[in-house]
Order: sequence, then C-alpha cells, then structure tokens
Amino acid sequence: MIQWVFRAVVTVHVVAIFGQPVFAGVYLSGDYDGLRWHSLGADTVTSIGYLQLIVAIVVWVRLRRAWPFIGTAALVAAETIQYFAGLDGALWLHLPLGVLTIAALVVLFVAVWRQPLRQEPADA
Repeated sequence: MIQWVFRAVVTVHVVAIFGQPVFAGVYLSGDYDGLRWHSLGADTVTSIGYLQLIVAIVVWVRLRRAWPFIGTAALVAAETIQYFAGLDGALWLHLPLGVLTIAALVVLFVAVWRQPLRQEPADA
C-alpha cells in the first residue's frame, strides 16, 4: 500500500513541477501574471516535495528501502535552495538548479515506477 502512496505523490510532484517552466516562460514573454503563477507553483511544488519526503521516510521504515528517501532528500534540498534563490532573484542559480531538479525528479519517477518497493527479507 505504501509503495502506491509513494508512487502517487511522486507522480503528482512531477506533474506540478512541469508547470514551473511554463509559468516562468509566460512571465518572461511579458505577461506579469505568469510570475504570480510561478510563485504559487513554487509553493505547491515545494510543499509536495516535503510531503514526498515524509512518505519516503515511511517507505524506509516500513519497507526497509533507503534509496527513495535518499533520492527524495537530495531532491528536496535542491528544491529548497532553488526556492530561496528564486525569492532572492539569484537567477544564475535558480535557472540551472530548476533544470537539474526537474531532471532529477523525472529520474526518480522512472525508478519508482520501474522498481518494486517490496520489503527486503529480514536477516536471519
């Protein structure tokens, strides 16, 4: 059950993060409402990331799988840095880190859907 919850959260996270470059592009094309949407999207993506981190902890504890937590923790750290870089206007960091976080989340999405998250057998 928890593997399906984790997969669902990662899927929602991917869908949400794909809106971010679209909203940024709308803003950069001259529509200033795009910045409001990009800001709202940043709040949403970051919140989903922290929810994913909580679910990844449960996966680690219940299914004894650490890699979803490690991947999610790295992703959430990058998203958090990117979030504050965007607030600070540090586009030199915000833009490349945005590309990196989207790519990393897609890799995690593929891994979560390709590999079963079954419980490892207990050592005897």
